[in-house]
Amino acid sequence: MAGPTVSIGQKELELDEASYAWISRVVYDIAGIVLNEGKHQLVKARLAKRMRATGIASAREYIKYVKEDKTGRELRELIDAITTNKTSFFRESDHFDYLRENIIPALLSRSKKMRFWSAGCSTGEEPYTLAITLREELPNIDLLDVKILATDISNRVLAYARNAEYTEDKINDVPAPILKKYFFAIQREGSVVWRVTDEVRKLIRFARLNLLEEWPMKGPFDVIFCRNVMIYFDRPTRQQLVARFFDYLTSEGYLIVGHSEGLSVSSERLKYVKPGIYKRF
Repeated sequence: MAGPTVSIGQKELELDEASYAWISRVVYDIAGIVLNEGKHQLVKARLAKRMRATGIASAREYIKYVKEDKTGRELRELIDAITTNKTSFFRESDHFDYLRENIIPALLSRSKKMRFWSAGCSTGEEPYTLAITLREELPNIDLLDVKILATDISNRVLAYARNAEYTEDKINDVPAPILKKYFFAIQREGSVVWRVTDEVRKLIRFARLNLLEEWPMKGPFDVIFCRNVMIYFDRPTRQQLVARFFDYLTSEGYLIVGHSEGLSVSSERLKYVKPGIYKRF
């Protein structure tokens, strides 16, 4: 039975159960994301964008096109479209408060080398917030060895993040002093956008990474952020990811997840610190 329709040009998109099931299975197999029936409308809206881009009017024809594309490019575009998540600057700000008040001083007391990873960085707000926090707390940061790795499965959001330009609505949560210090306004097509300064950008390396595939980086990391990402995975996938994150943490490293992503972990591996924050012992 087909669900509600979504407009495709002058026509309406009908996404039958078989087509939805195929998309759900592929997204799960590749990205580990579970698309339940509550995601039906979202999937159709994002599928419609890819169908407009390819000029295909039927969901079944589009799926056939994806299957027959030997390059795999359109499959990657489909995964990109489906997996994009919402983010914002200074989201769940108490995590950055704890970073500033507890983690950074402890790291600085041990070494001049610090490594951070934003896993599932989306359009870049999280790693830029992290970089700004580090610059605020470490005035001599350019004399230290501090690096941030920011990864995401979507090439599209990574391109947005690398561009480092944000519209007015995206910077609403940025405190005025921080906005003035680490952003500058530029005119872009008749409106103002805010660009992140080079001193912040240079701390971050963006790279594409599917969390379910091999991780080419060596690590270890002092802090891994993976916030509001694992809520889309099933329990076995979450458990596997947490185990892999553990292996990539330093001996007293931190894993920071979203407030709604409480972990069922052994106290012998990761100790609960406060909502969303866990420490390796």
